[in-house]
Amino acid sequence: MALETIGAPRRSGGRAARRALRAAPLAEDIRPIRAGMTGGQYRPLSEAGMQRIHQSALEALEVIGLSQAPASGIKAMTEAGAILGDDGRLRFPRALVEDMLAVAARGITLHARDPKYDLHLTGSNVHFGTAGAAVHLVDLETNTYRDTTAQDLYDAARIVQNLDNVHFFQRAMVCRDVTDNLEMDLNTLFACCSGTTKHIGTSFSDPSHVAPCFDMIHAIAGGEEAWRARPFISNSNCFVVPPMKFAEESCMAMEHCIRAGMPVLMLSAGQAGATAPAPIATAIVQAVAECLAGVVYVNSVKPGHPAIFGTWPFVSDLRTGAMSGGSAEQALLTAGCAQMHRFYDLPGGAAAGISDSKLPDMQAGWETGITNVLAGLSGLNMVYEAVGMHASLLGFCMESLVLGDDVLGQVLRCVRGIDVTEDSTSIEVMKSVCLDGPGHYLGSDQTLALMQREYVYPALGNRMSPKEWVEADRPMLLDRAIARKNEILSRAGSQIAPDLDRALREAFNIYFQ
Repeated sequence: MALETIGAPRRSGGRAARRALRAAPLAEDIRPIRAGMTGGQYRPLSEAGMQRIHQSALEALEVIGLSQAPASGIKAMTEAGAILGDDGRLRFPRALVEDMLAVAARGITLHARDPKYDLHLTGSNVHFGTAGAAVHLVDLETNTYRDTTAQDLYDAARIVQNLDNVHFFQRAMVCRDVTDNLEMDLNTLFACCSGTTKHIGTSFSDPSHVAPCFDMIHAIAGGEEAWRARPFISNSNCFVVPPMKFAEESCMAMEHCIRAGMPVLMLSAGQAGATAPAPIATAIVQAVAECLAGVVYVNSVKPGHPAIFGTWPFVSDLRTGAMSGGSAEQALLTAGCAQMHRFYDLPGGAAAGISDSKLPDMQAGWETGITNVLAGLSGLNMVYEAVGMHASLLGFCMESLVLGDDVLGQVLRCVRGIDVTEDSTSIEVMKSVCLDGPGHYLGSDQTLALMQREYVYPALGNRMSPKEWVEADRPMLLDRAIARKNEILSRAGSQIAPDLDRALREAFNIYFQ
């Protein structure tokens, strides 16, 4: 290939034109990173290990079973073949579990209001997004925590709409300024939908809230038929209370969502050493057993309904019992769960990216980076709570949301891996540079062509030399994060059409502007 010699004369405007071309957004199919890239390179469990976890989970379902299912769930599951014991526990024969695994939905798509944000949960395709129920917002101007509000949730959704590497928005915080629980669920839905056209996840605090919330959902979708054709919201449902108990009200809400055509995330969130066994492998066994019970539940209500296998075991710091969401053990748990999703060939989701730190500091950086990179490399379809979460899920930080976009960019580059092809290993450019050229690759056509297609650059991360940094007046990372947050919020408007926005605000008591 021909080489550009550094310092050689150039046509006027040539460098500026090339810089403008490199700054222009790339077409989606040639971007170096994007939603749904294939992971699976990291596999902490052997084939024998996965088989052992599977067999132990089946044994737990046969021998221990789950208690406290609602009457409607008992009816559906016993008619399918589950056995209700005298002790009130439902037990699941292996043949029943295998039959339900055979009819469970695979290769599902989680739709978005804008189809370009659709999430295709096939194989080991990886997507990162938010989630959680933080009750505090981190205020970096004062380094204090305050109660989260509906306005905060709307602002977070608007920021996510403008972040390339955050692929979906599940409710990340509780609207603590809304005291009525039904109004809280309605405000949560409206804040999320107003802020972003990406796929949304939400929860319902009471089964009776599902119907009025669907009145709002149908209005946003343009009618029930349009909603059922492209359901753009999923129900994040803690259908179990570990260890091995159903959560009655959540199960009833899940049944309502299934009948209304909403995809469900079957979420098992035990805490190793507290509500799940301390060994990492057995914590996975319990989570898998509980989610297999969920597979039976969902498919006995409606065979083939889109559901995400949500093994979310967390970790305890065994010295204190406190949750440790940013630990190496958490990263291993999540990666192991991702392998079990692939073992069953089911769409799966789990948690990563959580920081136990109270502020976006170095601890938050290593915890967010390590847990997310293992989740991505393991091929986890849906990585929840990936950005913004602090204080072991109690706090949410807007600046960490925009910083997390940079983190996820680097994570996704690791997920993509190394392209080894005939072209990428050819020594022709090496020959030109070493034998005939200037002895470096800085100006080569190959280097320039790969600047955007092979390399990922942080939006906020600083790669200046110390001298350049001083000359630039020592820019600080958190100051840049605050500035980017404010810039996004200054221009990001509602994603709901004005007429519909007014109509919904007249119909429902909305707490944010």
